[in-house]
Amino acid sequence: MKIRTLIAGYVLALALFLFAQRHPGSSSPGEFHAVVDLTHTIDTHGLTYRPAGSSREQFETRIDAPARFAPGLWTVDQIPAQRLIGPLVVLDVSANIEGHPDYQISVADIARWESLHNQIPLGSVVIARTGWDSRWNSIKDYRNADPNGVMHFPGYSSDAAKFLVEGRKALGLGIDTLSIEYGPSKDFSVRQYTLAHSVYELENVANLNRAPASGGTVVVAPGKLESGSSSPVRLLAFLR
Repeated sequence: MKIRTLIAGYVLALALFLFAQRHPGSSSPGEFHAVVDLTHTIDTHGLTYRPAGSSREQFETRIDAPARFAPGLWTVDQIPAQRLIGPLVVLDVSANIEGHPDYQISVADIARWESLHNQIPLGSVVIARTGWDSRWNSIKDYRNADPNGVMHFPGYSSDAAKFLVEGRKALGLGIDTLSIEYGPSKDFSVRQYTLAHSVYELENVANLNRAPASGGTVVVAPGKLESGSSSPVRLLAFLR
């Protein structure tokens, strides 16, 4: 319990520090009218229950650092602080998921977003809203494994990830599922590509239905774990 309290205190302090760094001329976040917590609560159910064969899965809102799949790149504690805050882009593809659990977010989805909201700002944190977090209270439904143990949930296509990383210089890619990679993936090509380009990943994001598609600012506050490749993270969206 003491460790959880220390971590909670740390992430809150880091969030406030990062916000102050981004807005050095402001004494308070008065230009924002609301803050949305994009983080699932870590409880005993999520911490202790692991279905058979699920040891690789992490049931909390978390960050994967570039070192996760690309040794020698940034670990969690080495990600520059200025990359942990940026414009929030919520890419809502939830209407495409019904009946298509293996949906892969496409460049066309990004183009539709930009046709409504203008070009994605360079240096954004892009998080896909698939609606999958409605399954959060059932690990069975959230994993959505078939009889062979293959999980089925949405993720980014390789083309979409490359476009966001190279064309829009995204700082991080996130999603409200277990991984930015769609469930049946065998080669983890999206994750490997993203992390190899020093773009961190955010998984199991919550409450995206309460965040606007554009105009927000997100603070990404992981535990500063020395040499860690992954960590629970607190995500706070400041809304104008």
